Amino acid sequence: MKTSLPVAVIGAGPCGLAAVRNFQKLNIPCVGFEIHSDVGGLWDIENPMSTVYQSAHLIASKTMMDYHEFRFKDHIAEYPHHVEMKKYFHEYVEHFDLRKYYQFNTKVENCERDQDGNWDITTTNVKTKEKTTQKYSHLVIANGIFNFANMPKLKGQETFKGEIIHSSKYKHSKMFDDKRVLIVGAGNTGCDIAVDAVHHAQYVDMSVRRGYYFVPKYIFGKPADTLGSGMSKLPMAVKNTLQDKIFKMYIPDPTKYGFPKPDYKPFESHPIVNSLILHHLGHGDLEIMSDIDYIDGNKVFFKDGECKEYDLIVCCTGYKLHYPFIDKKYLNWKEGESCPNLYLNIFNPEFNNVFILGMIEATGIGWQGRYDQAELVAKFVDKELKGQLNDIQTFMKEKKDNATDMRAGMNYLKLERMSFYVHKETYMKKVRKTIQDLTA
Repeated sequence: MKTSLPVAVIGAGPCGLAAVRNFQKLNIPCVGFEIHSDVGGLWDIENPMSTVYQSAHLIASKTMMDYHEFRFKDHIAEYPHHVEMKKYFHEYVEHFDLRKYYQFNTKVENCERDQDGNWDITTTNVKTKEKTTQKYSHLVIANGIFNFANMPKLKGQETFKGEIIHSSKYKHSKMFDDKRVLIVGAGNTGCDIAVDAVHHAQYVDMSVRRGYYFVPKYIFGKPADTLGSGMSKLPMAVKNTLQDKIFKMYIPDPTKYGFPKPDYKPFESHPIVNSLILHHLGHGDLEIMSDIDYIDGNKVFFKDGECKEYDLIVCCTGYKLHYPFIDKKYLNWKEGESCPNLYLNIFNPEFNNVFILGMIEATGIGWQGRYDQAELVAKFVDKELKGQLNDIQTFMKEKKDNATDMRAGMNYLKLERMSFYVHKETYMKKVRKTIQDLTA
C-alpha cells in the first residue's frame, strides 16, 4: 500500500459529510475544510454561504432525502423545516464522530497539482487571516451547486429606483412589507418566495418565460414523491405513463392560471413541488406576467406589451457551477461548456485523484444518492492507494472513454442547470453496480 498523504474534502454539507464518513469507514486519512464554523452547509441559515430563507422546507419528503444509515426520526415532519435539517446533520456528525476530521472557519483559496501529482492546497483561516499550504494525495470537491448566484442582466436595470436582488439574498418575508413585488422565475424557490410575499406585499407578480409542471406535495394522502418508489422495477416508459396519469388526475391545468403551456414533456425538467402557488393564483393573490422586455425607473415593461410598477424585484434565476479555487483544466471543463465533463459526473477521465460530489440533479435522488457517490469515490481511492487499479480495468476504460449515457433517452431541457441532470434509476443502478465491482 502507498504511503499516503491525507485526502482533502472541501465542504461540510450533505456531500462533504458523506465523503468524510466513507473515508472513515475505510480508515483512509482525510481532512475536511469548511468556511463556516460548523457543519450543515446551506441548511445552516447562519452560514454566510447559505441560500435558505426563514420559511424554507424540503421540497422532497424526508424518506426520499435522508442517509439510509441514519434515518429521520418518526416524529419529524414529512417535509422538514431548515432548522430540522441543521439539527439532522449535527446529530449525524455527532453519531459518527465526524467533526474531528474538519478544519472549520477555513476557506480554500487554491488547489494546484505538483510534479508528483499530489495537491498543494492553500487555505485561509477566516478569523486570523493566516494562510497555509499543505499537500494532499486526493481532492474531493463537495461544496455544493447552490453557492454562486446566476444573476440576470435586465435591460435598463440601472434605472430602477427600487431594489433588485437574487433569491440567495432573501431571508425573511418582512422585506416585502407594503411593497410592489416582482418575482422573476417560477422554479421551486420562486414559487416559495411568491407564497411568502402575498401575505405582506401590496401586490405580487411573477415573470416567466416558459411553462411548468406542478406537483402537489400530497397525492392519495401520501407525499407525492413516494409514489414512484413502488414502480421502480417497471420499465421506464410504463412508469412514466402511470405517473403522468396519476399527476393529471390531481394537477390543474396551469395555463388557466396564466402560465404558458409547457413545450416539453413531464419529467424532462424538474417539476415544481408546491401545493400553494396555484391556490394563491386561483384566489387572485398574484398574477403571472410574461418575460421582461426592459426596465425604466420603477416601470417594468413586459414582452407582451404589459407594464407595471414595482419597488422590489427578486430574481429566482438559479445558480451557476462555480469552483473558483481550482483551474478548470483539472476538472475536464472546457471553455463554453456549462459544467465539467466527468465520468458519472464524478471522475476526471485523465486524473485519478480529483473528484466532484453532488454535481448531479435527478428527481428523488436525495442525499443517499450523494452518499452512494461518496462510497464509490472512497472505494476507488482505496483501490488506488493499494495499487490495485489494474484489477478494475473495465472501470478504468469506462472512466477514460467517458461515454456512459446516464439520461436513459430522456430529452431534458437544454438549460445550464439541466446540463448535469440524470435519470435517477439508470444512474443509481450504475453507481451501485460499480461499487460492487470495486468491492469484489
